[in-house]
Amino acid sequence: MGTTTFDRITQTPDIMGGKPCVRGTRVTVGMIVGEIGAGTSIEALLADYPYLERDDVMQALRHADIAA
Repeated sequence: MGTTTFDRITQTPDIMGGKPCVRGTRVTVGMIVGEIGAGTSIEALLADYPYLERDDVMQALRHADIAA
């Protein structure tokens, strides 16, 4: 079984209570998953959060899938 590296996802105890976040932001993996789950498209999410990149969103979704 291979190891998955998440270079865009960080967890720091004093930022957002230690929840996994997109690097350098307070955007949590859970928020991204929740938005996508509620029907928000990736394009709309990127428009709402212009400092995010498509790879950030995709890696957050992969991180949530592995953590589940």
